[in-house]
Amino acid sequence: MRENTANIQRLTDFSKKRSTWVRALNALCGPFESLVRLDHAGLLEAARRKTGLEDFGEDEFRAPLEWFTKALEQEAQLTFLGRVLARRDVLVLLCNRLQIVETLRRHPEIEDQPVEQPLFIVGLSRSGTSILHELLTQDPNHRSLLSWEARYPCPPPRSSTYNTDRRIRLADFELTLWPKIVPAYQAMHEMGGRIPTECGDITCHAFLGDRLTALHQVPSYAARIVDADMRPAYEMHKRILQILQWRTGNRRWLLKAPAHMNWLPTLFDVYPDARVIQTHRDPLQIMGSTVSLISAILWMRAKELDPEGVKLAFGPAYYAPQLYEVMRLRDEGQLPAAQFHDVRFKDLMETPFETIRTAYTAFGWEYTDDAERRMRSYLEKKPRGKFGKHFYSFHDLGLDFETERNRYRAYQERFGVASEVTA
Repeated sequence: MRENTANIQRLTDFSKKRSTWVRALNALCGPFESLVRLDHAGLLEAARRKTGLEDFGEDEFRAPLEWFTKALEQEAQLTFLGRVLARRDVLVLLCNRLQIVETLRRHPEIEDQPVEQPLFIVGLSRSGTSILHELLTQDPNHRSLLSWEARYPCPPPRSSTYNTDRRIRLADFELTLWPKIVPAYQAMHEMGGRIPTECGDITCHAFLGDRLTALHQVPSYAARIVDADMRPAYEMHKRILQILQWRTGNRRWLLKAPAHMNWLPTLFDVYPDARVIQTHRDPLQIMGSTVSLISAILWMRAKELDPEGVKLAFGPAYYAPQLYEVMRLRDEGQLPAAQFHDVRFKDLMETPFETIRTAYTAFGWEYTDDAERRMRSYLEKKPRGKFGKHFYSFHDLGLDFETERNRYRAYQERFGVASEVTA
């Protein structure tokens, strides 16, 4: 038992790996934490003052916002810097809501635009979704959601200033702060204003989904939203895409988020002609990496971390129901079979361009020589481990190997997923 505890601590404890300046700041400013207010009423008023606007749109977001801010105070164990970052994040989301509603009021024609055949990449975290997303982004026919425009979608960007927009620098500063807080994070995930980001960065404007639970220890909030209707989040998702494409051209959106697997029926309700690529990898190989990644993020803001809580939230209890529910929905015909394509991680690593070509063919899309040339060039310039090695292991989680292997056997057999972890 002591060995298992030591292993999970090694995987999840980044408390001593935070930068010196972070520890000094939190120690110096700790007595003043209460000055950084996180009450939902105060944040709503601050957003109104900052923007000069009043209309937040539909009220569905208000209850989850209140649940979230209460959980921040009662459960998240935030440091001084953590409180500052949390307040900033919520305030940005609320200001965005006000600006989105005002933009659509002034320009109702924005919502008449089609978002045609958007391509969503889904799959377990660390199963190849990121590298596939990055490669497909190189195709000029695709448009990815960049971090800066997801964080600051209003005013609608323009083609003439798209690459020089001042919001790029602001988002870049905020996002590159993450590895400056916990340097080990640099080897886990690249951050920056121009980096393609996940859909959670825009669905969270409804204060629903998985984005906020990946940043903070907020179990009561997570429990309350698990069965929430996600339609407001996906409707907000579509409005933001329409705003972003309004003055910059309408190419096929290339989107990505592992968590979409939880809400695929809602995704297809909002985007009936969507295409979905689902990536597949040995879940046992993924668990340690995900738990380590989430832990690093949580330590950026928290004084203490419950490693068993992280393991529970992002281990078998999270993955297995997700995978088998998608299998059920697909098998029963509740999701459009012709609009899905499966990609194995092993194939993507060994024959990436043949694997990608097969996906294009499945959807009836042209796979051009120019697109492949761009993808090859990108891959050559970004070798694996560019920012260092991310060390993790399934066995550090203290889970029973045979139990977990048996848990996922039907999934692996269904999609031909090779086992990467051995006893």
